[in-house]
Amino acid sequence: MMKKDVLKSLLRDFHTLSLPDLTTRDISVPLGTGKIVTLIGSRRSGKTWLLYQLASELYRDGVPKENVFFLNFEDERLDLEAQELDLLLQAYQELYPGLDLAQCYFLFDEIQNIPGWERFVRRIHERICPNIVVTGSNARLLSTEIATALRGRAITRTVYPFSFREVLKYRSIPLDLHASSNRTKIEATLDAYLEQGGFPETLAMRDRYLREETLQSYFEVMLLRDLADRYRFTNITALRYFLKRLAASATKQISIHGMYNELKSAGIRIGKNALYDFLQGAEDIFFAKTLPRYSSKVMTRELGEKKIFIIDNGLLNAIRFRFSEDRGKAMEQVVYWQLMRNKKKGSSISFFKNGYECDFVTNGEEMPAAMQVCYSLEDPKTRQREIRGLVQTCRSLGIHEGQIITRNDNDRIGLDGVLIRVLPLAEYLLQLS
Repeated sequence: MMKKDVLKSLLRDFHTLSLPDLTTRDISVPLGTGKIVTLIGSRRSGKTWLLYQLASELYRDGVPKENVFFLNFEDERLDLEAQELDLLLQAYQELYPGLDLAQCYFLFDEIQNIPGWERFVRRIHERICPNIVVTGSNARLLSTEIATALRGRAITRTVYPFSFREVLKYRSIPLDLHASSNRTKIEATLDAYLEQGGFPETLAMRDRYLREETLQSYFEVMLLRDLADRYRFTNITALRYFLKRLAASATKQISIHGMYNELKSAGIRIGKNALYDFLQGAEDIFFAKTLPRYSSKVMTRELGEKKIFIIDNGLLNAIRFRFSEDRGKAMEQVVYWQLMRNKKKGSSISFFKNGYECDFVTNGEEMPAAMQVCYSLEDPKTRQREIRGLVQTCRSLGIHEGQIITRNDNDRIGLDGVLIRVLPLAEYLLQLS
């Protein structure tokens, strides 16, 4: 079968076959802006299914199916070279003669697998149609490279594994904490979410061992394809150790110097600069993110102490034995990624340390906000530490309110001119802001 016929078959299949049942994501994808929208994020976070969601929304808004061009460039039936990309438009126009391409929506899934894709996408955007959505594979395209490849024409949105709200929607559990019977379901689901995470494929897996095996396979692909192959990292032993060491340090401050000494003691030869490259790569592929220490000085923020957070608790538990037993750390992980989902452009997230500590400080156009996360305030020493750290942070920042997120506590505490709102984790996660 000629390549053009294959393309016609794939395009027609998308229009004639029903879209799979899907959970609506809480991700705003701006269409109609005249910009190319690029979806990036961790491997297996649901970028392809978000394209299905966009197609479904377009159909619901009255856009004819034939006006939605969807193609997954990881389909093994495709065998296109850069100079053959124009066959896409030829096949589309032959399949639907007379179709006004300017009124169409082009959804390109993993088009980065084709060398020279960016010139093709820019040409469509400039001359044919402004409505383009592209997904980015971590193995080939990073968010930092999109601006260069598309020369300022792109708006980027990050797709994370499912949030807790999205898990509840997936399980058809109403987002209502006031009904006692429903609250029981929400709390049980939250306990599972803290341990199992939110990678979409794993949500249907009731077998713990199958789920862990699947998540371990994600880790291996991130290690070997997204990092080793893409960045040409050759010391796989050191890279594997480094990633697992990051996992062991989740929610804690990390020390590249300490890791270097550990590797050296184990007889693994590698330079410190290589370890910094490993860390940058781990962030680029969304395996982990670093949280800087709060400071008004750029150098302190960029080069100072950093905490590490792993993309998903399920992945973390699959590669690190018994992390889930530290429920406070599991909660801190979940809150961090919720903050990242809600993060506005131009805002920042950091931790505060100045003789006392505060888990998160968010800073943007509005007044900074400070937040602690702990499992419970029942223990007097824990209560004193968490409250004192938050109060001192608020006073240092000149703010009068702070939050403590716990598993079940709900309270208001006034101390030294600071109002502390104690909020249960479920209630916090069901907020949309």
